[in-house]
Amino acid sequence: MRINVLQHTPNEGPGMIEDWADIHGHTIYTYHPYQFGTLPTAAETDLLVILGGPMSPNDDLGWIKQERDLIRELLAANKPIFGACYGAQQIVKALGYAVTKAPAKEVGWAPVTLQTETIPDLPAQLNVLHWHEEMFEVPAAAELLFSSERVQNQGFVMNHHIVGLQFHFEPRANNVREMVVNDYPYIAGSALGQSAADILATPVPTANQGTLFKILDYITTD
Repeated sequence: MRINVLQHTPNEGPGMIEDWADIHGHTIYTYHPYQFGTLPTAAETDLLVILGGPMSPNDDLGWIKQERDLIRELLAANKPIFGACYGAQQIVKALGYAVTKAPAKEVGWAPVTLQTETIPDLPAQLNVLHWHEEMFEVPAAAELLFSSERVQNQGFVMNHHIVGLQFHFEPRANNVREMVVNDYPYIAGSALGQSAADILATPVPTANQGTLFKILDYITTD
């Protein structure tokens, strides 16, 4: 399987998605459209991974719109797509739904709770890394997958092959450190009330990797 990854900032990479790909013998190609303006074609994509970033799907930038064109082609072809944070918002925006300011800015570790058992054997609650202040509207064809205390729409699953998450399962511990040391000013104003030191002192829960792997297995299996 060819996994095409759209990365939108140097400090938010695929993380444990690489581990899943290695286990299954898949090949990852990472694109940086914000810098190079290059995107894969739908024909050469078996799984599209759309990562987070500091931009908004509401920004009037050509490459952001081109990403959504690619997403629509993959949706029409019923190919799997996984979106994290901005990536989930891009999927929603490509479907014609809204991305708006969230009720609270969430930066740091906080629990999300499972809202549907459509994907088998996921934990009822997980402690995950949040790094956002916008949120997506859940498409009519999708199911709400995760919620948090402050932001209801934390994840969705659609048509067996699409999952979007407002938060991050993918970072390893070194990825969390990279996010914090480079983007620590963004922590200010978070409703979670955590400092950079607090975020760094929290271990990445082992359940996050297993859950991420189950989600990727689910969307890539008919």
